Formats: sequence, C-alpha cells, structure tokens
Amino acid sequence: MVKTLEWTEGGVRLIDQTRLPTEEIYVTCRNYGEVATAIRDMIVRGAPAIGVAAAMGIALGVRDSKAKNYHELQAEFDEICRTLAATRPTAVNLFWAIQRMRERFEQLASGSLEEIKRALIQESQEMYAADIAACQTMGRNGAVLMPAAGGVLTHCNAGALATCGYGTALGVIRAAVEAGKKIHVFADETRPFLQGSRLTAWELTKDGIPTTVISDNMAGAMMRIGKIDAVVVGADRIAANGDVANKIGTYMVAVLAKEHGIPFYVAAPWSTVDLATLDGDHIPIEQRSSREVTHLAGKQITPDGIRVENPAFDVTPHRYIAAIITERGIAKAPYSESLPALAVEAELQTTSANR
Repeated sequence: MVKTLEWTEGGVRLIDQTRLPTEEIYVTCRNYGEVATAIRDMIVRGAPAIGVAAAMGIALGVRDSKAKNYHELQAEFDEICRTLAATRPTAVNLFWAIQRMRERFEQLASGSLEEIKRALIQESQEMYAADIAACQTMGRNGAVLMPAAGGVLTHCNAGALATCGYGTALGVIRAAVEAGKKIHVFADETRPFLQGSRLTAWELTKDGIPTTVISDNMAGAMMRIGKIDAVVVGADRIAANGDVANKIGTYMVAVLAKEHGIPFYVAAPWSTVDLATLDGDHIPIEQRSSREVTHLAGKQITPDGIRVENPAFDVTPHRYIAAIITERGIAKAPYSESLPALAVEAELQTTSANR
C-alpha cells in the first residue's frame, strides 16, 4: 500500500500527488509553513489525509518552537493553527484535526514544554494509526453493499492517497475484492485536477484491481448501457441532514445514478461528519485558481481572457444517497436520525469500554 504521508525526524514526508502518475516523488516538509503550502497546493489532498497532515504540521511547529514558557508557546501554537486552518475551507477533517490538537495542547498546560512537544507528536501519530484502522473497518462495513460481480463507478480519488492508507470509497472496493467479489472499477477522470485518471487509476492498477478510466461526460452513457451497478464516492464534509460535499461533479453523478436506479453510496470516516452544519447550503465551497481549468499539463487550452468558474466541490442532497458508510456503521435515510444515532452509539461504546 502506498504511504501517503508519514512523520519522520526530518519533517512530514508526503508523496507529491501533483506528480503522479508519471513520477513517484516524495517531499519532506521541514516546518509547518511547508505543510500548509503542501495542503494548499494539493501535494497532499483528500479530507482524511489533509486532517492528519495538519496534525503533523502542528506537532512539527511545536516541536521546533524556541518558546521559553507555556504562554509563549501558546501564542506560537495559535499562529500555527491559524495558518493551517486557512489552507482549504471545505474539508471538515482539517478543522477536526486542529481542534483535537488544540484540546490536547490545553490539557498539557501544566506540563513541561518537552512533555507538550512529545505528546503532540504522539497525538498526531495516534490520529494516523486511527485513520488507517477506520478505513479498514469502513471498508468491511461497505463491502456488503457492493455487487457480487459488476461495475462500480467512483468519482475523484478516495483511496489510500486521500487517507493515511487503504482509503474510504476505494477501501470499500478493496474490501469487496478481498471478500471475493468480482469488481470492475470505472474511474471518472475528474476534471479539472484529474484525480480519477491520475490517482485512482494509478493506485488501483498497483493493486491489480481491474479499472477503466472514463471522461466525466461518459458516466450517464455507461449507466444507460448497463455497465455500472453501483456508485461509491468519498466526502469532504457530511452535514447533519446527510447532504454531502465532495469533489465537483459528484452531484451530477448522483443525479444520473438516481435516474438509472443505481445505488449511490458515500464512504467517509466519522471525522468527516459535521453534525454542527445543518445542511449542504451551509457548507463552504472552496474556489480554486482558474488556471486549473484554462491549462492542462502546463499548456493553455482556452482563449486568453475567458471567464472561468472553478469550485472545487459541489453538494449532493441527501435524497440521492442510498447509504453513508462510516467506521461506526452504515447510516440510511432519514439521515437526520441515523447519523446522530451512530454518534450516540459510539459514545455509549466508549463509555462502556472505559468502565
């Protein structure tokens, strides 16, 4: 399995996803500012991976701080968190990770600076391990929903490259294949950043899972002629009512799936569920550079001066979603009831385990 990111003594090591699939290059971010740049420039991407990368960036910044006391370190910590929070607004995992690191930092107020530094590094490492475990559990939960044999469409990349390992939507596919199901993946190319054709196809090919790349405007035709039996995608934020923000183009795929009677599933870790956001209308949508649309592989493909819209994400209303797959279980409509129920059940299990 590809190692998307890892903590090293030299810094946070990342596979540069802008260079795939033709070059497998790793970069080491030696300070938190470089981690923030890597997130903003999509060297590391995917909501779960962004969250853990930010946690490691915080740990890195605190580790290298020259502060002489807790109050000085707190001021630096706040600046580190602000810098990382400003990178990408849609993926709620980013803010979940920052908040978790902040809570740990505040718990350590009475400890020595060295204790704080060690604890934050450990916290980021625990988040890394927990993400992999969550994806594997999520995969097993979702595998039962996949067809015994047939075509499964996915949009963008929600695989090992979008997480710390194994993947969310691709984790479901991997688990289904491991269970003996005969899955053939259809990967939307996912314009304008081509996460499907560059990243999903790359990692599934490495795993030996049969994959066909299609352009985004082919999905409906593939459904109509019976090549698609299910759709599974990841998510960057899931609102309390089950509305889902995911890579731009997801909404279009969901509508097409509904029209053709094909189940549309969303797979995401619980850290992507944002019960504080009521619905999709309240999810902030990141706007990215027009150059991603006007240029391809460094070559201009549109007329000079043309106006461009480039939202990175869209929102799929919950009525199009057959199920939301998490490591805590599978939620189905009405999501305003099933998602909070998963939260309560998990809290009860944690309380019971701690007794």
